[in-house]
Amino acid sequence: MKNRILSLVILLCVFSYSGFTQHQSRTFVDIKEYKDRFEVITSDGYYRFMPYSDKIMETSFIPEGENYTSKSHAVVLSPSNIKTEVVQNENQILYSTPGISVKITKNPLGVSYFFNGQKIISEKEGYAKTEGYEAISFDLDSTEKLFGGGARVLGMNRRGNRLQLYNRAHYGYEAHSELMNFTMPLVVSSKMYTIHFDNAPIGYLDLDSKGDNTLKYETISGRKTYQVVVGDSWEDLIDQYTDLTGKQPLPPRWAFGNFSSRFGYHSEKETRETVNKFFEDSIPLDAVIIDIYWFGRDIKDHMGNLAFFKDSFPTPQKMINDFKEKGVKTILVTEPFILTTSKRWNEVVEKDLLATDSAGNPFTYDFYFGNTGLLDIYKPETREWFWNIYKKYTNMGIGGWWGDLGEPEVHPSEAEHAIGSANEVHNIYGHDWTRLIYEGYQKDFPEQRPFILMRAGYSGSQHYGIIPWTGDVSRSWGGLKPQTEISLQMGLQGIAYMHSDLGGFAGGEVFDPELYTRWLQYGVFQPIYRPHAQEHIASEPVFHDDNTKALAREAIKLRYSLLPYNYTLAFDNSQTGTPLMRPLFFMEPENDSLYLESDTYFWGDNFLVSPIKEPGIKQKTIYFPKKYMWYDFFNNKTYQGGKSYTVNLQEDHIPVFVKAGSFIPMIEPVQSTKDYSTRDLKIHYYPTTESSSGKLYDDDGITPQAYKKGKYEILFFNAKPKNESILFEFNKEVGTKYKTIDRNVELIIHNFGAEPQIVKVNGKKASSSWDNKTKILKIPFFWNSDQSISLEVN
Repeated sequence: MKNRILSLVILLCVFSYSGFTQHQSRTFVDIKEYKDRFEVITSDGYYRFMPYSDKIMETSFIPEGENYTSKSHAVVLSPSNIKTEVVQNENQILYSTPGISVKITKNPLGVSYFFNGQKIISEKEGYAKTEGYEAISFDLDSTEKLFGGGARVLGMNRRGNRLQLYNRAHYGYEAHSELMNFTMPLVVSSKMYTIHFDNAPIGYLDLDSKGDNTLKYETISGRKTYQVVVGDSWEDLIDQYTDLTGKQPLPPRWAFGNFSSRFGYHSEKETRETVNKFFEDSIPLDAVIIDIYWFGRDIKDHMGNLAFFKDSFPTPQKMINDFKEKGVKTILVTEPFILTTSKRWNEVVEKDLLATDSAGNPFTYDFYFGNTGLLDIYKPETREWFWNIYKKYTNMGIGGWWGDLGEPEVHPSEAEHAIGSANEVHNIYGHDWTRLIYEGYQKDFPEQRPFILMRAGYSGSQHYGIIPWTGDVSRSWGGLKPQTEISLQMGLQGIAYMHSDLGGFAGGEVFDPELYTRWLQYGVFQPIYRPHAQEHIASEPVFHDDNTKALAREAIKLRYSLLPYNYTLAFDNSQTGTPLMRPLFFMEPENDSLYLESDTYFWGDNFLVSPIKEPGIKQKTIYFPKKYMWYDFFNNKTYQGGKSYTVNLQEDHIPVFVKAGSFIPMIEPVQSTKDYSTRDLKIHYYPTTESSSGKLYDDDGITPQAYKKGKYEILFFNAKPKNESILFEFNKEVGTKYKTIDRNVELIIHNFGAEPQIVKVNGKKASSSWDNKTKILKIPFFWNSDQSISLEVN
C-alpha cells in the first residue's frame, strides 16, 4: 500500500508539468469520496467520476440546480468493484484505478486522463453553454487521427469535420457523405482511446473543424456524461468498449449465407420463381427478403397494413413452409410508419399508439409513401402491439426481420413521444426498435436467434443483435469505393456487421457486369452477403448473362466454403467485440500512414483483402503488413511483409492473401446452410518458421448463447516447425451439453517444397499426396470424436 501511494505521489509530481487547460469561470470548492465514485464540487455544479473498470472511466458534470440522471440508452455494463485511490497535494488531486487515472488541478480548474503513466486527453473548457447548445470540449494532440461519429464517407481520418448527430438517409451517395443513417456520439483516436458521449438527443460532434486542436460535443439537452475508454491494443480497446455497451450476440449460422433480395418482389409467384431459379442454377441460397409489396399492391398508400396482401400472396403459409423445406428463410420488411390510408390506422389511433402533437392528438404529416403517423415505441402499449405483430408472423415461420426507414426517415421536430421530443429520441429510435424485437425474441422465442436487419441505430445497438447496412448506395463505381471505409469505421465503434447492398442499390441506367461482379467478389469478405437493388436492374445473379452468373456462382460458393472460418470470426466477435473487418493499423499501430488506409483490410486475423474499385484495371499495388509473409489465396505466390507489390488482377477473384502460419478451415460448398456440416473438413495450413495456431468454433447454428450453455465445440489447431519437420496437434474443447462428431479431415499444406520422407499420425505412418507443380501436400486422416491428433511431417 505504501509503495502504491508513493507511486501516486510521484505521478502527481510528473503530471504537474502536463499543461492542463482551464475553465474560464469555474472554480474548485471541495471533494467528496464515495465507495464507487469521486466527486469534485465546483462553483457552478459538480463533477462525478465513476470507474467501470481499470480501463473505463465515466465522467458527468451536473450543473447547479440540476440532478444527476443515471439513465443510459447505450451502457449495459455494471461498474466493477475496482480498487481506487485518491492522492492530493496543495493544487492537484489524482483519482486513480490500477489503470486509468483522472487528474484534477484546483487552480485553474482542469481535468485530464492518464493511462499507464501517459496522458490521454484533457478537458479544454469542460462543460459550457453556447448559443442553442450545451457543450463539452477537450484539448487534442496535434498529431492524432480521429475516427467515429457513426457511418460517414469522409476518409478514414475524420479530423477537421463538424459532424451532425442526426440519423438521416442519404439516397444515392457515392464517394462523399457527411450525414448518413447511423450516427453515434463517439470518437476513436489513433492514440488508442475512445470517448463516448452518453447522451441521446441530437447535436454535433466537432472534430477540430477550426484547426485549434479542439474536440467538442454539442447537444440540445440531456446528460453531460461521457466515458473515456482505453486499451493496451486495438483489440483490447474494442473489447473494453463493447463490454461497456454490450457484445453482439452470435447471429444464426444461416445469416452467413447468400440472400435473395430486391426492391421488390411483387407477388408470391415472382418470389417462388426467383428462389427456384437459384436451385436450378446451383447457386447457394439461405434467405429471401420480401419488401413492401407483401402488404400492398403499390409503393404508396399501404404502409402500415402489416398483413399479407392476399391478392399478391395468396398462400403465404405454404410459401414460407416450402421455402423452409429448401433451407431458405423468409424475411419480411416492416416500417414504424402507419399511413392514414392503411388498414390499421383506426386501430392505432383508438389505442393511442402514435407520436402526438402538443395537444395530444396523433401527429400526422406527409412523406414519400403517403400521409402518416409514427409509432411511439416509447409507450409500453405500442411496444406490446408492435411486438405482437412480429410474434404472429414469427410463429407463422418468418425467419428474420427487416426494419426499414428507422432513422426515422422523416421525423418532424414538433412530434412528441412518451419520454421526450422528436429531437430527443430521434437518434435512439432505430436502436430501441431493434431492442424491442430482440427482447421479444428473448421472451417468446428463447430458443431462436433473431435476425434483425436495420438501417439506423445508436451506440450499443450491437448488444441487441443489429445487422445494419450502409444505406441506399449508388449503383456505381463511386458507390462501391467507400464501402470498406464505412464498415471499418463502424467496426471500430462496436458495430461489426455493417455491410453494403452488394451490386449497389440506387440508380444505374444500364447493367455494368464488371461493377456487379467486383462488388459480389468483395462481398465474400464482408459480414453479410446480400445483393439488393432497385428492380429495374436485377440484383440476383440468376437473372444475368452466363459469364456474370458463373462468376457470381464462384464467389458465392467460396463464401459457403469459408463458412467454418467466417462463423468462427462471428463467435470471436461475440466474445471480444473484435470486428470481422479490421484496419491494417491493427497489425502495425506504429505505422502512421495506415491510419488513412481503407482500401485494403483484414478479414479476421488471417486474410488480407483488397477489393477492386475501379473499372478496367489490370494491376493493383498493395501494401503487405510487416512481421509476416503472405500467400496469394488463389495461386500460393508469396510476398514479404513490410513492402508494397504490384499484383496482376484476375476476372474471377479480387486480390486475397493469407498470413503465414494461418489455419483456414473450409468445407465443400452446400446449397444452403441447412446442409452445413464439418464432418468432412479441409484444414489449409500456410507454413511459417514460427509456431502458430488456429481454431474452429461449431454449434447447432440456432441456439442463443450456445457457448454459455455448453452447447458448442471448439477445434484447436497448432503447428510447431522444427528443423526439417512440422509437428501438428489437433485438440478440441467440447461443451458439457454438446455431442461431438467423428470427422474426416484433409490437412492441406501450401508451399511445401518437396515430397515428405515420412508422415505420421499418432505415431503411425500415414498416407499423403504431394503435387510437384502446386507444391501442395495433402494428408487425410480420421479424427475420432474422443481423441486428439498428433501429426508429424518430415
